[in-house]
Amino acid sequence: MDRKSLSHTKWNCIYHIVFIPKYRRKVMYGKLRKSIREIIKKLCEYKEVEILGGSVSKDHVHLIVKIPPKLGVSKFMGYLKGKSALMVFDKYPEYKKMNDRHFWAVGYYVDTVGRNEDVIKKYVKEQYESDIIDPN
Repeated sequence: MDRKSLSHTKWNCIYHIVFIPKYRRKVMYGKLRKSIREIIKKLCEYKEVEILGGSVSKDHVHLIVKIPPKLGVSKFMGYLKGKSALMVFDKYPEYKKMNDRHFWAVGYYVDTVGRNEDVIKKYVKEQYESDIIDPN
């Protein structure tokens, strides 16, 4: 088992997270889909969150991530959705007007991966092969 460590803590906190654009609009196509993948990778890097897998579909995002225990899941998701929306609006201002200044819907789904890591990774990978968020 691959464990990470902080100064006095060993940890292996893996989560499966799903979130959607506002009104579940099918807006994530082409350039926007690629931009969202890059934005998510960059924001995860900033918070030292490791992406183990993920995909950006036309109407939702799946992530399998290792979040350090010093950073709560809800705090991380608030950061990820808030900053990514701002970055999308900077790059694509037309979405600011379309979604009333909100890109992501309120809330998200989260589950701990635990012993089902391989099953969940397979499920996420099968969502959309070409839209995988490459952790590297």
